[in-house]
Amino acid sequence: MSVENQQVRLGVIGLGVMGSKTLDAARSHPDYVVPFAADLGEAAVARARGAHPDVEFVSPADVIAADLDAVYIATPPASHAELAVAAMRSGKAVFCEKPLAVSLADGRLMLEAAAETGAVNAVNFPLSSTPATVHIEQSLRAGEVGDVRGIDIQLTFPVWPRPFQAPAVWVGERAEGGFVREVLSHFAYLTDRLAGPLTAVDVNLEFPADPNTSERTAHGLLTAGDTPVHISGQAGVAAPETYEWTLWGTRRSYLLRAWRDLFTSDGGPWTPVDLPPTPTRSESARLTSFAQAIRGLPYTNLADFASAFRTQQAVEAFHTS
Repeated sequence: MSVENQQVRLGVIGLGVMGSKTLDAARSHPDYVVPFAADLGEAAVARARGAHPDVEFVSPADVIAADLDAVYIATPPASHAELAVAAMRSGKAVFCEKPLAVSLADGRLMLEAAAETGAVNAVNFPLSSTPATVHIEQSLRAGEVGDVRGIDIQLTFPVWPRPFQAPAVWVGERAEGGFVREVLSHFAYLTDRLAGPLTAVDVNLEFPADPNTSERTAHGLLTAGDTPVHISGQAGVAAPETYEWTLWGTRRSYLLRAWRDLFTSDGGPWTPVDLPPTPTRSESARLTSFAQAIRGLPYTNLADFASAFRTQQAVEAFHTS
């Protein structure tokens, strides 16, 4: 495709929370025009049509067949492979929501199709472009952390699915959902990026009696190279919603809390890190990088299928243990 001096023609498939958010972001982004969008749910289409009356709402197959440069996929993860492979084979770049897929076979299909077609591919991990991630990465490269002794990931949810996800029933179901796939995957990606690929050593999930309901606890020991990674997750507990990722270094340690609040310690109390108020906190930054990739220009801080598949392997190890 040749879009060097043109807007990227993007189709959106899936209009739930993330799909709607990205549709809004793409519609207001100078690099994009969105002619078509799709969702199998009538209510989701009605909401999106009200906000974007000049977008044509069609079927997912019609989006893939349309004259577009790229497709953004925000459907439940078991459908990602079929849609992404079809889009890449029709000559389109693909920007996919996480997790990459549920089955590892589907993830491999997506990787293989990307390699065969040469299609630009990306996965929407917000932590790929946050100032906190960039700051820690730069600190590691500068040797300011010293030796990395370990990484801890702690997640707690008083209720799962979280209230904003309630309309997406699958998020609370064992087949495709659960907080390990939906949330731990973000921090597994971050760990892969900053410390190296993850290998499961001893991981386990505890499920409620209902065979269709997703996990209520997750505990695990993994390694990123020689670095131990300890994971503890709980759902349905009397505790505040917690997202904490801690990197323990011999000279400096980092604590990432609530996705974007970064703290550091050199042996004393945790001290907030003053991060720049840059636009890298939004979908807009990743859309900019995706457009740069499509145009064959340099880009940064965008996850691809390869890193997302490594993340998927770590996440699905919990389900196959």
